Amino acid sequence: MISAFPSSVSGIITNQRRKFKEFLGTYNKLTETCFLDCVKDFTTREVKPEENTCSEHCLQKYLKMTQRISMRFQEYHIQQNEALAAKAGLLGQPR
Repeated sequence: MISAFPSSVSGIITNQRRKFKEFLGTYNKLTETCFLDCVKDFTTREVKPEENTCSEHCLQKYLKMTQRISMRFQEYHIQQNEALAAKAGLLGQPR
């Protein structure tokens, strides 16, 4: 069915599917990690308050880590771009 679309639209759909698949993989891994770390008692159907708190902290920690890594990547790319611009002689010259 995708072949009925122009190749550019097909490429966009493929890219969106790849990103969504990557998101689901990350979500599933995070869910499994936090579950295994936090849920220890299977004798009741209810989630204990400490298990709930643990899972919330696990998620918050992951989100903060992801945010920090993203900031570091941005800083690194800015430094790399500045270094390339300086090497090319683009910085410090009047326009």
